[in-house]
Amino acid sequence: MTTTSTHTLGVEAAPRAAVASADAKKLINCEAVDVNQLMPLKYHWAWEHYLNGCDNHWMPTEVPMGEDIALWKSNKLSQDDRLVIMRNLGFFATAESLVANNISLAIFRYVTNAECRQYLLRQAFEEAIHTHTFHYIVESLGLDEREVFGMYSEIPSIRAKDEFEMQLTVDILDPAFSTSSEAGAQKFLENLIGYYVIMEGIFFYAGFAMVLSFHRQNLMKGIGEQFQYILRDETIHLNFGIDLINGIKEENPQLWDAAFQARMTAQIREAVELEKAYARDCLPNGVLGLNATLFEEYVEYIADRRLERIGLPKQYGANNPFPWMSETIDLGKEKNFFESRVTDYRRGASLNWDE
Repeated sequence: MTTTSTHTLGVEAAPRAAVASADAKKLINCEAVDVNQLMPLKYHWAWEHYLNGCDNHWMPTEVPMGEDIALWKSNKLSQDDRLVIMRNLGFFATAESLVANNISLAIFRYVTNAECRQYLLRQAFEEAIHTHTFHYIVESLGLDEREVFGMYSEIPSIRAKDEFEMQLTVDILDPAFSTSSEAGAQKFLENLIGYYVIMEGIFFYAGFAMVLSFHRQNLMKGIGEQFQYILRDETIHLNFGIDLINGIKEENPQLWDAAFQARMTAQIREAVELEKAYARDCLPNGVLGLNATLFEEYVEYIADRRLERIGLPKQYGANNPFPWMSETIDLGKEKNFFESRVTDYRRGASLNWDE
């Protein structure tokens, strides 16, 4: 039987008569404050991310798919076009579930702060909506469900990325795992970097770029609109994850030693190579002005951005080969994505992008 400390399960760790101050809160390994004690807030950034996520609530079934269905059934899409769409549906269909499982089974257990847990609950729900989205798309287009949802085990470039991430979850699920030791806390931090920086910050953004290139050409507009909604969610996920990572670093500076930084840099570089292989698989001949060579440069560009945001040096010095991405994805203003780029922000509305 696994023995778990009371604070990790959400049971009060301090007498209820003594309500601790916000200063006593910690992101991990906190036993001074009841993990259920939301107020007073200490990490206001976590609460803001939660509120932004609530404002962005949407459901895939609100997006009409009629034009996409007609286009998919026509002969207007090439086999290369269809390959890009199918590969991305196959990757995201399982990747979203992996993220949700990691939040619910691994991360949530070891984050000892109520406002961060509040956001994690919201994020887990959003991941469920994203998985629902891919089911809705597959069902709408009449695709083979087993083919799409089975790509994670059948397509080597997708399987390699998923296995890279799943190993990080396995480590945290080990019954002997604890964040109380320096090695355990570093392993937990490695999981956060692997899922927020790599999965959602590199793997997901690269896939968005492929699908949104169709939307830019007024093709598969229903799928494109849903991906834009998902991108809004993922932008908040990325920003929350980076704030959480940097917050743990600040509270536990001993974890961020030179050896750990080198290991995280090496992991991100490995992930970039996995994403390049995926790009070559998706784009063997190129479509819509995209080709594998340009996409490799794009992956390096976003990887540099992610490295810098967690305090690691850039590795590639790459430029953005797709200037139109800055308007569509707004990588340059991730912190201000919602206020500065997107209008008509509430649930049930179609996305309108400022010129």
